[in-house]
Amino acid sequence: MSIRVVVGAQWGDEGKGKIVDHLSKEADYVVRYQGGANAGHTLKFDGKKVVLHLIPSGIFNGDAACIIGNGVVIDPHALLEEIENIESMGFGLEGRLFISNAAHIILPYHQTLDQIKEKHRGDDAIGTTGRGIGPAYVSKVSRVGIRAGDLFHPEVLKEKIESNLSDINKALEHIYGEEPLDPKPILNNALEAADKLCPYIANTSHILHKAIENKESILLEGAQGSLLDIDHGTYPFVTSSSPTSGGACTGSGIPPTAIDKVMGISKAYCTRVGNGPFPTELNDEFGELLREKGQEFGATTGRPRRCGWIDLVALKYAVRTNGINELALTKMDVLNDFREIKLCTGYDINGEHTEIFSLDLSDIEAVKPVYKTMPGWQEDINLCSAVDELPEEAKNYLRFVQDYLGVDLKILSTGPNRTETIVVS
Repeated sequence: MSIRVVVGAQWGDEGKGKIVDHLSKEADYVVRYQGGANAGHTLKFDGKKVVLHLIPSGIFNGDAACIIGNGVVIDPHALLEEIENIESMGFGLEGRLFISNAAHIILPYHQTLDQIKEKHRGDDAIGTTGRGIGPAYVSKVSRVGIRAGDLFHPEVLKEKIESNLSDINKALEHIYGEEPLDPKPILNNALEAADKLCPYIANTSHILHKAIENKESILLEGAQGSLLDIDHGTYPFVTSSSPTSGGACTGSGIPPTAIDKVMGISKAYCTRVGNGPFPTELNDEFGELLREKGQEFGATTGRPRRCGWIDLVALKYAVRTNGINELALTKMDVLNDFREIKLCTGYDINGEHTEIFSLDLSDIEAVKPVYKTMPGWQEDINLCSAVDELPEEAKNYLRFVQDYLGVDLKILSTGPNRTETIVVS
């Protein structure tokens, strides 16, 4: 039995989907614990490329039950489209997919508010996907949200939608100068989705508590990354939930005392989508080469990702915040062609040296990274099946990262395919 949390240790897009897919063959349950359809986990196996947005990445490898936890906000039609795509590939979901009755539902008015607010922010826009994630969490915290369990009760659903829209329409008309929304099509849309989703909705915290009692293995999967955490990230340029390991408990109902492993996922370099500080960002030919070699374009939006060298200061902060005791390093192969590789080992902030990651936005924006330069390996490592087979320069790079972080490497990804994975004993 093991209960492991898999967290992104950077700004998201670290390759969590591939790692969860790899680990899921040993799991009895795989749980998505936060976020919404604004995150995409890309999987490559058997010549297929699949992007998942809500269903846990463990659905394709092994026979684990997959749970969408209470900490997730769900776009019903995005989820139904995902269910149809998976079933069309020959993977049955009956008896394998469970949706928490306490998960909150994203409705069209959330998406409208998200897009309008971003437009009105102008140059101060956060860079959201416009999919209604933030406004859905606002509804949740304001105690006016609609939960998956409400889909069983049409009259309750109708009352809540009409009540919410009475306030939202006032804001749309009098603050934003937009047309009000009609509750009838929104209700009909929700009821149509409810007919198909209700068979999957269950008391998932009870399911997981029984699994713990039965000493079954559970794998908890986050979306986005630690530096986008609403509390511990680069606020306000963050997501609206808690991708850190603490969010795994609140977003699933699993107690923290039950968790024994926290695996942090990091790229061998660093990327960020959207606005916000990024100390090691490269706006030159090296950043463009990382983007080209790593195919750094958002799985959900297609937006080009900002690219830079690995930031060990930020990574050390993520290790401490999450209690990371296992490391998975992805996209090592993207560095194959670099003659030299840089690793950020410290910050210069207004003339003072530090190795502490600050949550003060003005400090992070003023950072000048301090780099250690190491020779690259300039060899193709995709076919390596063990760390011992790697070039000496690559092994030196891995040793330095492990020593700086104080965490042992457990998994090394040398390519996008399921088979391009080295498990470190």
